[in-house]
Amino acid sequence: MDVIYADFSISMSEFKKNPAQVLRTAGEKPVAVLNHNRPAFYMVPPKLFERLLEELADRDLVSIARQRLALKDAAVEVDIEKI
Repeated sequence: MDVIYADFSISMSEFKKNPAQVLRTAGEKPVAVLNHNRPAFYMVPPKLFERLLEELADRDLVSIARQRLALKDAAVEVDIEKI
């Protein structure tokens, strides 16, 4: 059994009939579109998609910061006023 990561789900055939109505009904929530009772894809509104992308970008930045913190012993102190 597959986990469905959405509050709403709909069959592929029902989704094809009126995708705009599915989007309106779901509001700001994701919708799992099922094919043979298994998630085929998720429909997400633009605001949620943007938040997901921002979260992924933030995770990348955290990873970079951790890598750089691990190298801080090799850092050279610089006085920005003397540059």
